[in-house]
Amino acid sequence: MRLRAVELRAADVPKSADFLERVWGLQDAGTSGKTRYWRASANHPYVLSLTQASASGVEAITFAGSASEVSRISGEKIAEIDAPGGGSGVLVEGPEGQRYRFVTDSKVDEMPIDGNRPIELSHVVLNTGDWEKCERFAVERLGLRVSDRTRTMRFLRCNRKHHCLAYVNADVSSLNHIAFDMRDIDAVMNGIGRMREAGYACAWGPGRHGPGNNVFGYFVAPFGPVIEYTAELEEVGEDYRVGAPEDWKWPPGRTDHWGISSRDNERMRPAEHAVRWA
Repeated sequence: MRLRAVELRAADVPKSADFLERVWGLQDAGTSGKTRYWRASANHPYVLSLTQASASGVEAITFAGSASEVSRISGEKIAEIDAPGGGSGVLVEGPEGQRYRFVTDSKVDEMPIDGNRPIELSHVVLNTGDWEKCERFAVERLGLRVSDRTRTMRFLRCNRKHHCLAYVNADVSSLNHIAFDMRDIDAVMNGIGRMREAGYACAWGPGRHGPGNNVFGYFVAPFGPVIEYTAELEEVGEDYRVGAPEDWKWPPGRTDHWGISSRDNERMRPAEHAVRWA
């Protein structure tokens, strides 16, 4: 199983498309009605979709797996996916109105990996009002495994990568951020510089996280949510010990391993709460 895409609504898809292709580094993957799709350099048919709407919102988070993997998840049957790659699958509604899609995997030709283009989605983080309930749901209904728990977050995985999904303890149910995997730390740093040159200041980073050990740079996207360039996400095995909050404590004033990053909460928090479930 692997994370494939995030499906969103946006108020200005043409403007968003210009940013995603010219600045962020994604490539057009087609249009269906009011929905546009973008791919990265790996073999996913697409990693992001935006549907024209009056306001921003989250439609679904999409995972892809083999037919046997998808068949083990119970939910509303989807006979045919109307999106690049097609396929069939199931739609599962979470305890706070979240929508998760699991579809049969399909692949397209990979593109050359360079330092300016995301490879694929790394992970998606959601704000939740009841993260205990959401964690139980993800484990029992979606088949995910817990990797770490911190004072504010729960990290879950669907394969060897440390996390594909995480929940934040919050007072709203919304999209916290979307992380795009880059080639390496240099590609993350180049991305931060390229975004700054295009007029988009880094809202948090560069830095290196605790759980997952990945490097990061966060930005507020012009179409609403927080988006992240990341790389070097840890891979874990079956013997990985689930971390507890006491394992992940920073010294006062520090927000990452290196202690050099500053987080602009005035910009990030409104964006983390603004994109609710459609």
